[in-house]
Amino acid sequence: MVPSSVAPAVRIAGSNIKARTRKKLVRRETQDVSQRLRLGVQMAFLALNAWIGLQFYLWVRWAETGGEAAAVSRPAGVEGWLPIEGMMQFKYVLTTAQLPRLHPAAFFLFLAFALSSFLFRKSFCGWICPVGTLSEYLWKLGRRVFGRNFRIPRWIDLPLCSLKYVLLSFFVYAVTMMSAAAIEDFVASPYGLVVDVRMLNFFRFIGATTAYVVGGLVIASILVQNFWCRYLCPYGALMGLVSLFSPARITRNENTCIDCAKCAKACPSALPVDKLVQIRSAECMSCLECVAVCPAKDALSLQFAGPARVRRVVPTWQVAAGVAVIFCGLVGYARLSDHWQTHLPNEVFLRLVPAANEQHHPMIGENRP
Repeated sequence: MVPSSVAPAVRIAGSNIKARTRKKLVRRETQDVSQRLRLGVQMAFLALNAWIGLQFYLWVRWAETGGEAAAVSRPAGVEGWLPIEGMMQFKYVLTTAQLPRLHPAAFFLFLAFALSSFLFRKSFCGWICPVGTLSEYLWKLGRRVFGRNFRIPRWIDLPLCSLKYVLLSFFVYAVTMMSAAAIEDFVASPYGLVVDVRMLNFFRFIGATTAYVVGGLVIASILVQNFWCRYLCPYGALMGLVSLFSPARITRNENTCIDCAKCAKACPSALPVDKLVQIRSAECMSCLECVAVCPAKDALSLQFAGPARVRRVVPTWQVAAGVAVIFCGLVGYARLSDHWQTHLPNEVFLRLVPAANEQHHPMIGENRP
């Protein structure tokens, strides 16, 4: 046991040794542009979704007025806002080996988002999702206004993080229990054909309770980083599970890392980037915020996993290009092969859209429209 009179000297000596062995910073030679590039991709998808939303609203108004308003076509891209239907269509294709006749865009968009999240580590959430983009810039607004974001205590944070997986489990169970025939009947039912219109009407004719809930989520997103994405989004939970099989991982080079912990402080998912060699968590959304703030050369990067000698760094432009190629490639194929639009007579929508909120969830055995 070290005598009390000697202990201070031991501690001082230990601190001097640590100071002498601290790694020297070798600064990066080039400026990091990952966040500018990611912002460009986010804004492009946000603009695309805004355009789809406007066109969809005009199409609904055309149908609600009996065709008297300006005629526009129904944008099939709105089916990307129906993740549960995308899951159903994905199961339908897997079990029947046939592309769906109704709402086929839901399948291709689901496939694009899942494939992007598999190859580039949940990049759907960090690069594509408009809700994720809005959530991100809400917490950045909060940081600018209040000078910080608030961290929920870990003993509360962990149970809250599980909520999105609980919600996801309900949806997965429901889809799993549906046969291919049941999925086809659901999509072809009056309810299934206008479920997107019901979603729009939910926000068009929002009630007081819903307005309070949405307002609360906005305030929480300003105060806490990625509140909706971190705790409540079941679609993000699904993409996170897909990303667990991703070959891409944020990788830290222990030889060049100077242990400044800037990466951990910058991580919006509160991951201990500075303590791990590779980030395997389902919460990592490949935003590259940690890479952007790292001051050391070759200390932190996104890499395709493998033995140390064969790992390959994935530059940011390749992530952006990969996400764009997957999305545009699958959407382009669907369009060229005529598996994008739902081909139904206008009379069907002119009859169903004005009464969308009156449609009830179909029961097994009910007739199609």
